[in-house]
Amino acid sequence: MAEKDLSQTLYAELRRIAAAGLRRERAGHTLQPTDLVHELWLRQAGDVAANNRSEFLRNAAATMRRVLVDHARRRARLQRGNGRRAVPLSGVDAAASAPPPPIDLLALDDALTELMGHRALCAQIVELRFFAGFDMAEIATALNVSKSTVEREYALARAWLQAKLAE
Repeated sequence: MAEKDLSQTLYAELRRIAAAGLRRERAGHTLQPTDLVHELWLRQAGDVAANNRSEFLRNAAATMRRVLVDHARRRARLQRGNGRRAVPLSGVDAAASAPPPPIDLLALDDALTELMGHRALCAQIVELRFFAGFDMAEIATALNVSKSTVEREYALARAWLQAKLAE
């Protein structure tokens, strides 16, 4: 029974995270939060070796990123770049009152992959913040670092990504 309760709790949390993530997507996105969670659940079905909730949600954020990027790649393949434009990451913070502009997920994924090679912690922080909607304290707990480290690395990552995406 406890396993069923845990599954329901995780499902609800993942659906909330997915809904928040999809709000940052372009208007008319064809994925719904439930679709995203189900795809995530299917992709992680064989990889449920997480030791705790934070580790599971960290893995879920990475998987959610892959699902959204795969979806964007399929869509871009159909459109061959029609309407694609670089968008600054100024709208990434969940605390922003106005809805942020849509972000080019393919450009963001390429930039995050490059950032991962230079500063893996920065890339993980952006992934948890952007794709999982974690706040700074949750990220610090998930990555087992201090909140001030998260804030410092996030500021560095944002500056690097903004410069990279402006190229």
